[in-house]
Order: sequence, then structure tokens, then C-alpha cells
Amino acid sequence: MQSLRVPATISVNFQGTVKEFQQSFQGLSILLIVAILVIYIVLGILYESFIHPVTILSGLPSAVFGALLTLRLFHKELDLCAFVGLIMLFGVVKKNAIMMIDFALEQQRVEGKAPFEAIYAGCMLRFRPIMMTTVAALFGTLPIALGYGEGADARQPLGLAVVGGLVVSQFLTLYITPVIYLYMERFQTWLRGSKGAAMPATATELAAR
Repeated sequence: MQSLRVPATISVNFQGTVKEFQQSFQGLSILLIVAILVIYIVLGILYESFIHPVTILSGLPSAVFGALLTLRLFHKELDLCAFVGLIMLFGVVKKNAIMMIDFALEQQRVEGKAPFEAIYAGCMLRFRPIMMTTVAALFGTLPIALGYGEGADARQPLGLAVVGGLVVSQFLTLYITPVIYLYMERFQTWLRGSKGAAMPATATELAAR
């Protein structure tokens, strides 16, 4: 038997509901990027700095990696519910970093502590509330990840994304965020020093003129 071949002039594309779903799904990636930019702007206004919002957002890559790895292990696709889980995950992970960074900045500004002492105190004193909120969010989404209830198959990617992202990010951000905070403080100090060194030179040149 000869195999039937489709002519090269014939093209296939989706229409109707499937096409609308594909277009909306493509817009979700843009929505995710816009959400991160909005978070950065709000944090920059809150802390009056463009450095430490990066420190707070540094835990998001590990959360996304954990969510995608969990979906891969359980053979689930990154669908609409999984995207909603990622947005929820961003809020929880960002909150953990805010609790440490906010306390450390307050210690530096009010009590004049060094960056290492400030972030160390923030890690020690905020460890319990961070673990409490993370465990609460973890157990709250665990039934969805296990697939309980009506329509569980549709919602399971949401629970898997949140649970996997929280587990991975929780172990990593407790160690990574303080280190990034110290490096960002050094970078910010270097920027202030370079600006301070450039101002006398400019004043000298103006006086010579």
C-alpha cells in the first residue's frame, strides 16, 4: 500500500475556543513579567532604593525552578492553573525575603549596626514567622496537590507548583538571601563612594575655571 501524503499547500491551524485559549496563554508570560516589574517598582518606592528590591526578588528563580521541576516529575503541563500557582508562589516567597530584609534595614538605620550583624539578627529573629507562614501555605495547598475533591485533575498543577516551589525556595532563600543582601550592601556602598569621590573633583575643576 502506498502511504497517503498531505499536499504541501494544505496548512493546519486552530480556530474557535482553542485559538482563544492559545492567545490568552501567550499573554500570561507577559503578565508574569509585568507582575515582577510592578513588584520591583513598589518595593523600590517602599525602601527608596533600586538595589534591595533585587535582593528581595532574588528568591523567585529558585521558586520557579522548584515549581517547574515538580510539574515535570508528576508529568503535568504548565497550564493556566499552574500559572496562577506561580503568581501565588511569588507572593509567599517575596514575603519571606521582605521579613528579613526589612528588619535588617531597620537595624542599620535606627541602631547603626553593620550589614552582617543586621542581616544575622534578621535571620535569627524572623526565622520562626517565616517558617510558620511557609508551612501554613504549604499545608493549605497540599490537598490540591494531592488531587482531592471534585475537578482535582484541573486544579492539581496549581497545588504542585505552589508546593514544589515553596519546598525548594524555602531551603535556598534562607541561605541565598542574606548573602545577596551583603553583596548588594557592598555594591551600594561602592556606588556612594564613587559618587562622593567624583563630586570634589568636579568642584575643583569649577573653582579652577
